Amino acid sequence: MNKPVIMTVDDDPGVSRSIARDLRRRYGNAYRIVRADTAAQGLESARQMRLRGDDLAAVLADYRMPQMNGVELLEQVMDLYPHARRVLLTAYADTDAAIQAINVVDLDHYLLKPWDPPEEKLYPVLDAQLDAWQRTDRRAAGELRVVGARWSARSYEVRDFLARNHVPYRWLLADDPEGAQLLAAARADGGAGPAALPLVVTAEGAVLSAPATADLAAAVGLSTSPATDFYDLVVIGGGPGGLGAAVYGASEGLRTVLVEQHASGGQAGQSSRIENYLGFPDGVSGSQLADRARRQALKFGAELLTARTVTSLEARGRTRVVGFADGGSVAAHTVILATGVSYRRLGAPGLDDFIGAGVYYGAAVTEAPECRGCEVYVVGAANSAGQGAVHLSGYASTVHLIVRGDGLERSMSHYLIEQIAQIPNIRVHTGTQVAGAQGGDHLERLTLKGPEGERTVGAERLFVFIGAEPLTDWLGDAVERDARGFVLTGPDLAATGDRPRNWPLHRQPYHLETSVPGVFAAGDVRADSVKRVASAVGEGAMAVALVHRYLEKA
Repeated sequence: MNKPVIMTVDDDPGVSRSIARDLRRRYGNAYRIVRADTAAQGLESARQMRLRGDDLAAVLADYRMPQMNGVELLEQVMDLYPHARRVLLTAYADTDAAIQAINVVDLDHYLLKPWDPPEEKLYPVLDAQLDAWQRTDRRAAGELRVVGARWSARSYEVRDFLARNHVPYRWLLADDPEGAQLLAAARADGGAGPAALPLVVTAEGAVLSAPATADLAAAVGLSTSPATDFYDLVVIGGGPGGLGAAVYGASEGLRTVLVEQHASGGQAGQSSRIENYLGFPDGVSGSQLADRARRQALKFGAELLTARTVTSLEARGRTRVVGFADGGSVAAHTVILATGVSYRRLGAPGLDDFIGAGVYYGAAVTEAPECRGCEVYVVGAANSAGQGAVHLSGYASTVHLIVRGDGLERSMSHYLIEQIAQIPNIRVHTGTQVAGAQGGDHLERLTLKGPEGERTVGAERLFVFIGAEPLTDWLGDAVERDARGFVLTGPDLAATGDRPRNWPLHRQPYHLETSVPGVFAAGDVRADSVKRVASAVGEGAMAVALVHRYLEKA
């Protein structure tokens, strides 16, 4: 089998020879180093490699090249090799251009020239990129096929579940020839009557008709059942706080299991680009960040369960028991609640009729390509709405950002406001609200109420990013919560001077500890927490430190 390829493209002969030399010195045993002196030559090389069946692991392209710059080259190579890691070589003066390119080609890294010494400035960067490439599932997306209707809410849910869990698939409409053939085959296998949509056909040929999420998860190889019935730590929720807790818990020797209802990453995992997270100066998508954290947790031995809905929490002596919707349960010495928040629903008449059929809460990244050439509407004024608008602007003809207030300054980061102002196809409508929705089998029109009164606009897609509601209704009276449902912890439990209800210990609760000893909360679910990805990760790590303290004194 041929070695995978690392390709460099630079029109400066000296730089081209230099980087090829450094790459061969470090990676020549495992990779074939291909050098191109022009963008056109590099693109032709990539095409020839594709025809031969070679695997391209990484492309390092210079930004400043005549006829076709590095960003344009990487964009075209991405069509041939979507999994290849993309690195832009740039001078310090072109850093701004490199950062802007992140949103165009989903750039993985930009590397400043010169990179001497390579042991410090080149190899660590490329080591990380090649490791990510090696861990990527590069099998053809057609191995798993999903057949559904364009405006089916359940079809959208299945696609969203697979995408957010990094399961490659091919989407087919039921009325397309190939989709119709699969449906006919499913009817033949299953007897009389049409197969229910969505239809999922696995790589092995197994057919799932309108599968439940748990069945779908099991069919695509996601872990859904705990390996044992008792752990040191159960983490509930797979957002940044939960993933942070799982990484630190498992890495410090705790038998750790993380339980997630849908997909790792939480709200942050749906973000198209997080640009203010420490250590990622060129930004990182929420999906990439979540996937790296998930792999890191698995590396340290944590178990990750997907498609399991937690419905109860009970203290039985020193044991904490977590119950599932299917009647199963898992027990542990300690629990960390990291269930995060969900986007608040818009109350406008008609909107609920189109959820998953034109109305989406969150980024809905699977829908972005379907917005090509359309006018789309985004509701919200915080960072998540801004990131969603920027991402959608790469597909839609116009993105209308609907803001209830008089501006973005109070709720959105300054860098995002500036970025939005520089994108010509994003229009910000302040003092405006969605007052209604109309359509047939999908969203077709929105009623907007703004400074000029009410007006009706044509709209097939609306993305909503408003407010946050904690996912804590399932807790009932198990732990104390505030009036909005957020979990109270530490000093907040004794804010009135009283001890927490039924608190059995002589000491006061630790900082992130709930009203139940040994049960902690981290991230957005906690009352008065800072709603930022970095804060959630930090609280997840801090909660694990407090778990150790609790176990030592228990």
